[in-house]
Amino acid sequence: MKSLERRYAVTLPGPIGGHAPPDVVVVRATGTLGPGGGPVWASPDGGLRVEITGEVATVLAAPDGVVADSALRHPCLHAVPLPDRAVPTSDRAERLPIASRGASRGA
Repeated sequence: MKSLERRYAVTLPGPIGGHAPPDVVVVRATGTLGPGGGPVWASPDGGLRVEITGEVATVLAAPDGVVADSALRHPCLHAVPLPDRAVPTSDRAERLPIASRGASRGA
């Protein structure tokens, strides 16, 4: 069985004065709501967590390094919706954070 997976591309600016292109991170829905009441989205490794409203991604958590530096300098980032993608139901369950797995089963 397959389900549709919703995704966004979030743009993270490069370091100041680095003249490097921005990084783009694809985030997926977690099934939880953030402090502002919007849906929370996370990168595949769970390190970057954002609340997206419209095309604005508000950073909730960021991993150490360049992503964290970008998140601190720019707490609101640009988010672009990506086309929904069909994934096997079991594959989707494996990628959701543990806290979301119980919520999706009605626990």
